[in-house]
Amino acid sequence: MIALPPLPDMVLEPIVRAALAEDLGTYGDITTRTVISAGTRYRARIIAREAGVASGMQLAAIAFRLIDPALRFQARVADGLPFAAGEVLAEVEGEAASILSAERVALNFAGRLSGIATQTAAHVDETRGTNARITCTRKTTPGLRIVEKQAVLHGGGFNHRFSLSDAILIKDNHIAAAGGIREVLRKVKAHASHMIRTEIEVDRLDQLAEVLDEGGADVVLLDNMDTPALRKAVAMAGSRIVLEASGNMRLERIGEVAATGVDYISVGALTHSIRTLDLGLDF
Repeated sequence: MIALPPLPDMVLEPIVRAALAEDLGTYGDITTRTVISAGTRYRARIIAREAGVASGMQLAAIAFRLIDPALRFQARVADGLPFAAGEVLAEVEGEAASILSAERVALNFAGRLSGIATQTAAHVDETRGTNARITCTRKTTPGLRIVEKQAVLHGGGFNHRFSLSDAILIKDNHIAAAGGIREVLRKVKAHASHMIRTEIEVDRLDQLAEVLDEGGADVVLLDNMDTPALRKAVAMAGSRIVLEASGNMRLERIGEVAATGVDYISVGALTHSIRTLDLGLDF
């Protein structure tokens, strides 16, 4: 893993602002306003209660700043870097009331996104010794796609499409509705911009043969194929086209799939079935 250049804060602020508005409700943090005296200052630490890979530190910083620009936030572990259990990930200093009001939103982002980065790193580790790359999907939390996909990058993975407008991805239902593989590929060749890449999904080797014969695709998604079929697909395609394996990609299977020679392995579970890492904020 490496620390990536951060996204501009202005891109992320609307996401954090919406989360804070949801948490503060109509009347703000009534607990803190009731029991914490104005002017009370503290220093707090975000501490990892288990090992992982950091992500969401930038969003945590934004959360504290939006609540109180006077708070001083310092990340001790940058997004994209590993940390050990018990390690201090960040420190924040200033008005105690401000720290407490931002705490939950900051930890929600940092914990979930670090969970995604950590899970991604575990999948990437299974590909060592091969050329396969781990990539995510569009199976993301509504409204959080950009930050969840950034967390995949922090874990050493790669991003698939961000939206339906990024690339042409022809799925089985497109093929059925359009009249077959050759028909959809001919329409792509006739109408698609030269600036847009095309991927087509197949779940049988005879369909792959049809794609290779017709041409017009840049990537073939090999959907729900067993490992022997993936090996045959790699042999059939040679180096003529990029191959992506997808479907039923459990962590324990990643190593054998990577060894087949596919170029990418897409894993929806990187973002849709993640356990939030246990992080805490202690005064």
